[in-house]
Amino acid sequence: MNISTFPTIFVSHGGGPWPFVEGMKDQYEKTTAEFKSIPQHLPEKPLAILVISGHWISPTFTVSTAIHPPMEYDYTGFPEHTYHIKYPAPGSPTLAARVRKLLYDSGIQSNDDSTRGFDHGTFVPLSLMFPKADVPVVMLSLKLGFDPAEHLHAGRALFLLRQEGVLIIGSGLTYHNMRGFGRRESASVADMFESYLNRAITQVDPNQRNEMLLNWEKGPGSRLAHPQEDHLVPLMVVAGAAGKDIGHRLFLDHVMGVSMASYQFG
Repeated sequence: MNISTFPTIFVSHGGGPWPFVEGMKDQYEKTTAEFKSIPQHLPEKPLAILVISGHWISPTFTVSTAIHPPMEYDYTGFPEHTYHIKYPAPGSPTLAARVRKLLYDSGIQSNDDSTRGFDHGTFVPLSLMFPKADVPVVMLSLKLGFDPAEHLHAGRALFLLRQEGVLIIGSGLTYHNMRGFGRRESASVADMFESYLNRAITQVDPNQRNEMLLNWEKGPGSRLAHPQEDHLVPLMVVAGAAGKDIGHRLFLDHVMGVSMASYQFG
């Protein structure tokens, strides 16, 4: 069976369980439509999905192995029903083992976790992209310390998955400063830093792209946009897995007073 090479995608997943909250989901009308359209950008339906979410951080890269992943309601202060959301996609121990083998072959230590469930960085975008929850999903954690070089390296190690029917999704935000959302002065910071990221991912030379991502702190407003870079480094994994593919901005939305961009490579 011939399988197409899949793109790699970074999505700005928004705040909390927003698609399930009245009065909140209306703010994400554009993001909703764009997430729903992402399968149309794919060469075919993926055999499986690997998600790198800014909401799973471990001392070592860790891969989820649950056959039936539970849910992780990693937010507070939302309506009661949002703590009963289900996204019943199966896991894939086979893909999990493949991820660990590829990391190992690249000299990257990893662990596995049979109890990890879908956090909102995973189930929010996937519930819109693949609402039938019929594609197996495996998650790869970030590594504590957020070293961009290590995350680019991990992405490079996973490149072959794209030729094996796997869609690699990094889930974070191009702006993630909890104190800055809704503040007037944050809009220009978010725009400036996103512009830097967009210039980086659209570089024709992948070495130049990766150099700009490695040095993301040189971007204007970088630390105001990301006091901690947990929601940025999923982009590093996606860029590493992109190989020589040039990136482009899928769409740009404005929510909570700031810009939020999503990108695709390939």
